[in-house]
Amino acid sequence: MYKVKSKIKNIEALTLDEALKLAKEMNQLVTIEGHGIEIIGLFGVDAVLDGKCPDGSAYTWKKRRR
Repeated sequence: MYKVKSKIKNIEALTLDEALKLAKEMNQLVTIEGHGIEIIGLFGVDAVLDGKCPDGSAYTWKKRRR
């Protein structure tokens, strides 16, 4: 059993996969506890939109091939 905790919600999940999915849906800072581990963070992925990173800076990375 894993516990997903935020400031306003506490939810239990049977597997770590379920706990991570719940954390992504909550879209806020959470703590996942269970089976001797503790993971703290904001889960999910930020996107590059119109050539800009989520913080507003330009996304300039390009894969270089040799």
